[in-house]
Amino acid sequence: MGLEIGIEWLTLIMFGSLLVLLMAGLPLAFVTGGLACVFLFILGDERALNIVPSRIFPLMTNYQLSAIPLFIFMASMLERAGIINDMFDVIYKVLGGVKGGLAAATIIASTVLAAMVGVIGAAVVTMGIIALPAMLKRNYDPKIAMGSIMAGGTLGILIPPSILAIIYAVVAEQSVGELFIGAVIPGLLLSGMYVAYVILRSYINPDLGPPIPVEERISTADKIRLISKMSAPIALIVVVLGVIFTGVATPVEAAGIGTFGAFIVAAIHRKLDWQTIREASIGTLKASAMVIWIMFGATIFVGLYVLEGGQQFVQNALQATGFGPWGILIIMQIVLIVLGMFLDWVGILLLCVPIFVPIVKALGAQSFGLDSPDDLVLWFGVLYLVNMQMSFLSPPFGYALFYLRGVAPAEIPMSDIFKSALPFLALQVVGLLLCMFFPEIITWLPRLVYG
Repeated sequence: MGLEIGIEWLTLIMFGSLLVLLMAGLPLAFVTGGLACVFLFILGDERALNIVPSRIFPLMTNYQLSAIPLFIFMASMLERAGIINDMFDVIYKVLGGVKGGLAAATIIASTVLAAMVGVIGAAVVTMGIIALPAMLKRNYDPKIAMGSIMAGGTLGILIPPSILAIIYAVVAEQSVGELFIGAVIPGLLLSGMYVAYVILRSYINPDLGPPIPVEERISTADKIRLISKMSAPIALIVVVLGVIFTGVATPVEAAGIGTFGAFIVAAIHRKLDWQTIREASIGTLKASAMVIWIMFGATIFVGLYVLEGGQQFVQNALQATGFGPWGILIIMQIVLIVLGMFLDWVGILLLCVPIFVPIVKALGAQSFGLDSPDDLVLWFGVLYLVNMQMSFLSPPFGYALFYLRGVAPAEIPMSDIFKSALPFLALQVVGLLLCMFFPEIITWLPRLVYG
């Protein structure tokens, strides 16, 4: 028989040791899985070890998860085919004449990119390589330039097809398609807020984002010709999202269509060769393996915590605060934001969602003014996605900050990168609050589609 440890101490020891090992720079996947096995050995008997296969096997056989490598592969193929460079080029030339236009172009290009790429790193790094030098060359304020790249890059987590939404739906046992559709309007809302902010700042102070000089602008006819160059990848996005939204195909089938389409788009752009396919496949393998291993580790870790009575403990602790349903919801959002400063998104999802979702369900849809439990789970899911966007921008460990650091000119100090993220973080907080207090932003479109 294992040791008997009170749940309060267990919470402290389990999550404390998790934090210490992560701070030491060990990879999340092996820290959670390894710690889980150590605690299983200390706390449980042989029977408790059954948790390992019983938690992992459902993930291994989960059909929905097969969308992840497919979407990652589709993104890698499009990236290798040079589509992203072309796209930025097009939007950049079309919007170049507006004050702050290049920063707005970066955000719009990132938004379109988010609809192709469910992963964050790719968008931030690519835009950092293409858009940052272009903006600095045109005397843009570095903070506006870097902020728009990072904020635009984080949209990939929200706008479908988002990898995070797929994992969330699997963990919370919810429809992926509904979550995708619910995230569309919040995603576009945030994108619009970023664009408005950049253009507004540039109009108030034109030195921040000067327009392209007149001799570099292009005629309307050229603009139309440029836009037509982008027709293949845009058609691909429309098809992939269209079949999901109309319910013709499941997200997994849509991912298959998208992957096939990416081959065709690469062929149209004359970039389809063994080298491209090989690089895309290896990149996909690495990214998917990382995600899946983190899922394995974290799900055992949380499974053990819940088995020891952790969920009840968290629920009682939240109720003991004396806050109403809204207070509890806000505490959850704050916990997610704080975790977002330290952990990566898959980890946060697997540590928090299994504990939070049942608590939110127990509070009931009525207490938030929603019509049905389905609406409640959907609303909480999209709130979670909006919240995770912030984790990419929040210092000290926001991923987007470090992705950009990797490609930004060496003379820009890290402190400037931190500072450039802050106004966009503030916009994300506003976006999160809007989605919390006006749930229709999230529930309206799914209701329209699914009736």
